[in-house]
Amino acid sequence: MTRFHKVSGSGNDFLALAEPSQVPPPGTIRAWCRRGVSLGADGLFVLRRGGPATATMDYFNADGFPANLCLNGTRCAAQLAFHLGWAEGEVRVRTGAGTFSARRLDAGRVAIDLPVPAEEPRPLSLEIPLASGDTATAGFRILVGVPHFVLPWPEGLANAPVRELGRAIRYHPAFEPAGTNVNFVRFPETHRMEIRTYERGVEDETLSCGTGVLAGAAVGLATGGARLPLHVTTQGGFQLEVDGDLSTGRWSLAGDARVVAEGEMLPGALASPVPPPWAVGAPLAGS
Repeated sequence: MTRFHKVSGSGNDFLALAEPSQVPPPGTIRAWCRRGVSLGADGLFVLRRGGPATATMDYFNADGFPANLCLNGTRCAAQLAFHLGWAEGEVRVRTGAGTFSARRLDAGRVAIDLPVPAEEPRPLSLEIPLASGDTATAGFRILVGVPHFVLPWPEGLANAPVRELGRAIRYHPAFEPAGTNVNFVRFPETHRMEIRTYERGVEDETLSCGTGVLAGAAVGLATGGARLPLHVTTQGGFQLEVDGDLSTGRWSLAGDARVVAEGEMLPGALASPVPPPWAVGAPLAGS
């Protein structure tokens, strides 16, 4: 049996293993993360103690494969380190994209400090084949530890085609071979942003995406549509805040990050049924 914690950051939920004897293989991660069949999660991370007030995090998407960075996951990893008594008040978390300092605001909120992206968002226009016909889409590509495509959506996010258009962009040849995350963003005011995200590796819309929030903020700042501090509403209904002093090259992401459960993984969590033929369009189904 495997001991685990369940954590959530503004609706991004993760399974966490604290100092396990071994890292589970991709197939096991996929099985555990499959919603409705097992525990379900957007991803899994392994957390290990480092030096004083330091932890090392290895992150895996729900498809079982590693990703260099997940900022909501990193904020949750910090909260778990505080929960386990590994650090108090502040902890440095080593990830595949670098080491970041995280501050505990309270038992339900964490702020993480990090450098601004090295490159400005780059405009990119795409021709997207959809069932309803090809669509011309103009947005911005940017790397925030992992690749993102930010799509301004000023008409409102209620009817944004996040799954259909997001999936088509995620697999567009312009982003081969790794693909991209896709963010639909709106700036109703200069200090407010609304966002919905289609996440690579989850292959669906998620309730929040920390790197996506920073990608959207970077586009808003570059185009003049946003100013810091920026209050961000995610699909999960939580508010995140982006703040900092860009002249120093540093900014922060703060908000909800909670340890919600702990327990032991039982053999039944490994169930991996073969999906019916009509479900093969979902990339994670049966994977």
